[in-house]
Amino acid sequence: MSAYDDESIVVPDGTLVRGLRHRRGWSRRDLLEAVARASERATGCRETLTLNVLGGIEEMDEPVSYATLRLIAGGLDCEPVELARETEAD
Repeated sequence: MSAYDDESIVVPDGTLVRGLRHRRGWSRRDLLEAVARASERATGCRETLTLNVLGGIEEMDEPVSYATLRLIAGGLDCEPVELARETEAD
């Protein structure tokens, strides 16, 4: 069980997210579609994020809610904590 709730702000490892996406040969749009499909399977609702949010994560490790990190992890078929930076930026 995670120490985070959905509203917690976390700092994702954008380099890792981008690397996992590239290993699958996916564009950012492909990852967003995978996120929507995973969300639909899990909850019955297609939920995703914007290209701008994904770009901010991959390029600048932009802080996001844990709920957003969970969505990305669903699309990448991994655990959200795997995508969080070990030490958060000040």
